[in-house]
Amino acid sequence: MSHKHANLIRAIFQEPVNCNIHWREIESLLNHLGALVESGHGARFRIVLNRMEFFFHHPHHSNTCSKQSIKDFRAFLARAGVTPSAYELGEGESTPAHPRH
Repeated sequence: MSHKHANLIRAIFQEPVNCNIHWREIESLLNHLGALVESGHGARFRIVLNRMEFFFHHPHHSNTCSKQSIKDFRAFLARAGVTPSAYELGEGESTPAHPRH
């Protein structure tokens, strides 16, 4: 388990919403989790993780994601079984929340 990714997952799930999360950090996390990330039209990306699908919009005028984008992404991760506690339980193991495609 990467401490960088664990810290990012905690930041995504913290309240109040952290608005200092960069798209490149999210992209790195998704790659680490084994998600399928496909470019769509414009700034739209299709993400598939643990058979859950999500459409994410890359920030337009900044590298940081909006509060609403982080809230939506948080809900997607939770539906896909990726939460701070689930991620930390999977330390060093292959868990359903951490499949490798």
